[in-house]
Amino acid sequence: MEKEIQVVNNEQLMRFESPVGEEMAELVYRWYHGNLALMHTFVPEEGRGLGYSAALAKYALEYAKAKGVKVKVYCTYVASYLKRHPEYQDLVIR
Repeated sequence: MEKEIQVVNNEQLMRFESPVGEEMAELVYRWYHGNLALMHTFVPEEGRGLGYSAALAKYALEYAKAKGVKVKVYCTYVASYLKRHPEYQDLVIR
């Protein structure tokens, strides 16, 4: 059984994050004109290939949906995630 990846919003550091051993996987964001700009995803070496990036992307998109805001995507990982998950396309600012 796969371990569920817990993600939280660290508003002070403006990132969605999840612990990976002693380090932190993160999706950095900024607020821009009231919308969420998704900037960059980083996963420490020991967490790569284990679903952390997908968990971060999903959390960020669900967060935007719940807040009623759109997203501007600068992160290449989130862009690729969106291609596999068209249910979030209505959130994206082109």
